[in-house]
Amino acid sequence: MSLKTALKQAIFRFLGKDPEAVVVAVVSGEEAPAQAMAEELRRLVPDRRHFIIRLGAAAGWEREPVVGLEPGSVWSLFRQLRRAFRRFRIGQAAVLFGAGAQFSALRTAVFLLAPGKILAYNFLLERHHLRLRCGIASLLFLRGVPLDRIFLRPRWLCPWKKDRSSTPLTFQVLQGRPLSDQRPRVAVLSPYFPYPLSHGGAVRIYHLMREAARRFDLFLFAFTEEGQPVEAGPVMDFCAQAVLVPKPRYREPRWSSLLPPEVHEYESSTMRRLLAAHLREHSIGLLQTEYTQLAKYGGDVLVEHDVTFDLYAQVHSHKRSLSSWWDLRRWVWFERRVARRFRGVVTMSEKDKTMLGLPHSVVIPNGVDLERFRPSPEQPGKRLLFIGSFRHFPNIVAFRFLMEQVWPLLRREFPDLSLTVVAGPSPEVFWSQAAGTPMPPAGPGVRLLGFVRDVAPLYQEANLVLAPTLVSAGTNVKVLEAMAMGRAVLSTSSGCAGLGLEHGRTVWIADGAPAFADGIRRLILDSQLRDSLARAARLHAERRFSFRGHRWAFRAGFNNITGRDNPNTVNNNASSANFLRFYGGQKRSLNFRIRWLGRK
Repeated sequence: MSLKTALKQAIFRFLGKDPEAVVVAVVSGEEAPAQAMAEELRRLVPDRRHFIIRLGAAAGWEREPVVGLEPGSVWSLFRQLRRAFRRFRIGQAAVLFGAGAQFSALRTAVFLLAPGKILAYNFLLERHHLRLRCGIASLLFLRGVPLDRIFLRPRWLCPWKKDRSSTPLTFQVLQGRPLSDQRPRVAVLSPYFPYPLSHGGAVRIYHLMREAARRFDLFLFAFTEEGQPVEAGPVMDFCAQAVLVPKPRYREPRWSSLLPPEVHEYESSTMRRLLAAHLREHSIGLLQTEYTQLAKYGGDVLVEHDVTFDLYAQVHSHKRSLSSWWDLRRWVWFERRVARRFRGVVTMSEKDKTMLGLPHSVVIPNGVDLERFRPSPEQPGKRLLFIGSFRHFPNIVAFRFLMEQVWPLLRREFPDLSLTVVAGPSPEVFWSQAAGTPMPPAGPGVRLLGFVRDVAPLYQEANLVLAPTLVSAGTNVKVLEAMAMGRAVLSTSSGCAGLGLEHGRTVWIADGAPAFADGIRRLILDSQLRDSLARAARLHAERRFSFRGHRWAFRAGFNNITGRDNPNTVNNNASSANFLRFYGGQKRSLNFRIRWLGRK
């Protein structure tokens, strides 16, 4: 034993404390993550004595001695902790931070007991030592910022930082159907590969590309996510070529740029180089850019799947925070500015067109595959269905509204009521990113599904389809699918906006938790009302939202963009002829667009 160790032990014995430091785990959150935290501490520090601190009695899973505290103020809890650990020296105190205001006094008391020894855990069980010398990082961690982002600093503030954004240089080219000299060539730039048809954006891009491929050779340029293999499916049956580029790794704080961070997340020099090369090599006449976050790549036609600043305006009206205001200001400035640069802008509804206020915009509404989604007889029961991928954060807002405000009003009255929720791939990841909390368990009567390849059987088994969207932009494809399947839809006003639906005739509209719960109650008990809504909704979908019916709207819309014809009077032959003349006339501006795309 060294002299230093012997002196240290003598001092602690003189003070009446055990020389060996102990490790404590504080149950200051949900039981499951607290148990996982305690188990991890055992693995990290196996040679020390461990204690569990909690409010009340032991829960039964603890293997260590439990220090149960009586609930009270910070001072009361601190005095109880001082008495309990009078003889011990605390070397490490693991504290669970996150949801649960009832644990704030306990967390503060533990901090006063062992300052400088706090190992903070968040709901993802990421850990960070709370220290004064890294106070900003500690504050960000306690505010719920993920661990991989708390040390991010903007490059303009810290030019020497090591963790920088990176752009993969790799890419993949998929070959599809042969090219034809008789067909004009069109390029489509998308933030994802439009298959499988797991969300509304993919459904729209897939079907409109399939219809456009009847007359044009299509080149698809799409970003891919790391670790998610691309399933080409039937896309390459009608697409001449698909160029797939991995999405860049963006490592800047979300608040630190004048442009929206979603724009920077797709800024790829590899994609720019490939776009320019293919435009030149294949004499591609037109570039169509899907989604506003890709608008910096330029092109001829911008497809506004939703007016993004409208969505952030709704978010800001609810949050009223500095961050929501900054998100809104950036999107308003960016979206209005870039939309004016395109020769044409496509919107989903007249509402979106009016909001943009651009004379060169046209409406090509969303649609539904009426051959894939066919009506089927409804089976007796009380089965509800909500389809909304958690990748799109308004669906998380809708799910929380449904589960926290609406569902408790119905469960006692209808114990046999069931709800199926299709949350898309990796719902836990997107929930934690958007909500800042772990995804709660589904609860009794609720079935939570991830990615579902074919949702048609879920529509068939449902008695009522829900669209509880509180913030939304664009139009809801899932509502159209339910209408095509012959199922009654209960929606908020924003959930069915832009579809031309009428309350009580083609849809039931209810805003607010009491009204929405009353709508479920009324429709689930009245099969005749459900049948009436479903029949009218199917007829409405057939008349206005068939993708095959959009074929001529698609062509006439581009004729309107190029000023060739009045879309209200154009016929099929004239549409084709004008399209051919339009594409032929694009070659003169091709070199200019190539130089633009080549810029960094």
